[in-house]
Amino acid sequence: MKIDTNSPTTAVPEKALIPVDDFLRRRAAIPPSRMFLIKHGLSAFKEKEPTRLTFDASQGDGGASLPGVPEAILEKAFALQLARGTSYDMPFGTDQFRRVVIENYWQMDSSSGIDPENVAAAVGGRDALAKAYDAILASGHGRIGDLILVSRVPWISYNWGPYSVGANVLLAPGEPADGWAFTPEGIESSVEYAQKIGRRIAALIITTPDNPTGNTIPEERMVALAKKAFSLSIPYVLFDWMYHFITDESPMDLNRFLAHFEPEERARLIFLDGLTKSLGASNIRNAHLIASKSIIQYIVSQASHTVIPTYFSTAVAVAAYQMGFAEASKSIVEPTNASRRVLARFLEENGFRFILGKGYYAFIEVAGWLTAAGWSDSEPLGAYLAEEHGVAIVPGAFFSRFGGDWIRFSYATPPDRTLGAAERLLEGLNALNVG
Repeated sequence: MKIDTNSPTTAVPEKALIPVDDFLRRRAAIPPSRMFLIKHGLSAFKEKEPTRLTFDASQGDGGASLPGVPEAILEKAFALQLARGTSYDMPFGTDQFRRVVIENYWQMDSSSGIDPENVAAAVGGRDALAKAYDAILASGHGRIGDLILVSRVPWISYNWGPYSVGANVLLAPGEPADGWAFTPEGIESSVEYAQKIGRRIAALIITTPDNPTGNTIPEERMVALAKKAFSLSIPYVLFDWMYHFITDESPMDLNRFLAHFEPEERARLIFLDGLTKSLGASNIRNAHLIASKSIIQYIVSQASHTVIPTYFSTAVAVAAYQMGFAEASKSIVEPTNASRRVLARFLEENGFRFILGKGYYAFIEVAGWLTAAGWSDSEPLGAYLAEEHGVAIVPGAFFSRFGGDWIRFSYATPPDRTLGAAERLLEGLNALNVG
């Protein structure tokens, strides 16, 4: 059969072409994250009061506010890089990375059904999530425009990451007294709402410890929420456990967690974890996804045309996991745990209403001070505290309008710095009542 080389032809069959739609003209503008700009207000304070200390309680970066990745781990990773060279690796990372994630980090039992082929490396959490959203949309209901269900006051990038790859975002019902945590009833009402607007929920995302609120969800509650989602025909539940090692209790045990689910349910679970928080490795950009082989194969196939993880990031993970991650992460976990205790005592003694679970963050209510200042939400408070009192926090209004009466306060700093920041916060708030 003669092949026609003189006529234009599409790369995929016509029936598989993306439909023409003017949505891009109507799409809401995706704003840049203001998280990277918050600390700039401290410069104005330093100009006015150069001899006074400043405090950055906005940090989600243990590599900046704490020692970060130990040098011994970086040196081992560099030795691995030298031995490996600089040629391409696979879109899932490397075979060694996959194996070390399963055997050294999670220590998976063979009965779990999880092996190295259930792992994909990613260039940090945002990259992992974008790849997961794409796989979820394609492998679940098979439709763009469906909904990713997140908490009432979600991490900023949960609002926009799904939207950028063709999923809409739905904020679940939740109460401040419960840290805006999901409830079975809230998931059910979310499904009903989705049906009313002609859409379906493609996935539920559960983050613990939570960003921004610090709320920590017990294992049995996570299991119940996932099973409720499955009973309502939500195809996937994604657990974001990026902060789970930063605790004075025990990190998550994936073997034990999976034992609560039947094999067919396990195929609908996706887990995100990585180095950026628990190792202070923000600019190393290493995360991993654990999911069914079909989801991982989909992600790897797409990654082969888009973003392939760097070898060095996986080498840092290999070095840290082989060391034993409890030991590797001490320089982040221990001071953060100590700071949590200091901050909890300070907030209690000064009568604050707050949420403080595990991880990096406290969520603190500041409604009374906002009223005193005549502000409708906490956004102007962020600039005021940084510029006038030398302490940077994150306004809760940045996360969603439901967090408008709150601020996020990071305690991923040494205890003395955390206490100094808390005292400066109180100083700034009390100054709003003067006059």
